Amino acid sequence: MYIAMWSDWLPSLLMGLKLSLQVCGVSLALGIPFGLVLALGVRSRFRLVKSCMLVLVEIGRGAPALILLQFAYYGLPSAGLTLTSFAAAVLGLAVCTGAYTSEIIRGGLEAVPQGQKEAAEAIGLTRWESLRFIVLPQGLLVALPPLLGFSISILQATSLCFAIALPELVSQAYSIGADTFLYMPALILAGLIYAAICMPSTAAVGALERRLSKHA
Repeated sequence: MYIAMWSDWLPSLLMGLKLSLQVCGVSLALGIPFGLVLALGVRSRFRLVKSCMLVLVEIGRGAPALILLQFAYYGLPSAGLTLTSFAAAVLGLAVCTGAYTSEIIRGGLEAVPQGQKEAAEAIGLTRWESLRFIVLPQGLLVALPPLLGFSISILQATSLCFAIALPELVSQAYSIGADTFLYMPALILAGLIYAAICMPSTAAVGALERRLSKHA
């Protein structure tokens, strides 16, 4: 019953999907390195650095993604910084990404056996060299499957960007619904598009995790 309508709506929704993927990609590209910095900061020997990083992590994890998005779009202009809806979406989701991935990365770093760290120290590596050559490569490999899984969640979280007037996938579905008064069919199609991406991606992440576990 919906096939004819969906074929007419699909180009608009695919344009929205393209924008959703762009927001997701840029947010991850900024957020994951930020998460690495936070993870290293939380492991710091300096109490002040550790405390500051913990505060940032708790703010990022404690505040809902929707609040972060609206703060970036509506709140920052009051401080003299006006962002486009795309930039606000990237900023809000990057902060969320950094906070959550910092815990994933920290768990991966702590999974590296203590014996390897002691061996690095025994052969004369500095703390930075041990981190760079021993801890980070192994820790990030352990963290890779959860990071990929979280990336799927960030793609789904881009659906919240309709609240800040970003014409992503869900916004396009609402726009179609407003024009045709057929909200449910448009939202069903948007949901199917998300499912067509997220379900195979989730299966691929699970397969990678099993493969890495077997290798380990």
